[in-house]
Amino acid sequence: MHGDAANGAGILAAILGFYLVLFLVFLAAVIVPFWFILKKAGFSPWLSLINVVPFGTLILLYILAFAEWKVVPAPQPVWAPPPPYPQPPYPPQS
Repeated sequence: MHGDAANGAGILAAILGFYLVLFLVFLAAVIVPFWFILKKAGFSPWLSLINVVPFGTLILLYILAFAEWKVVPAPQPVWAPPPPYPQPPYPPQS
């Protein structure tokens, strides 16, 4: 019976370790995109660490949605008319 408790503790430690690694991968998958979004929006990228607290992602989405972004819009390409077709050197028809 004593061996079963040690075996159960080992299984529990393996499961907890697996969940810890899974949690860290999930956090990285959420924090890294927010890091780049916040950097491009003109905010401090460290603000992405709000995702660690409960409901932090929701709070951060509201911050991004209603804040004024400090970004200069990229210049839009202007449509240029096509060059005129060259006139063929034909003599005028009468």
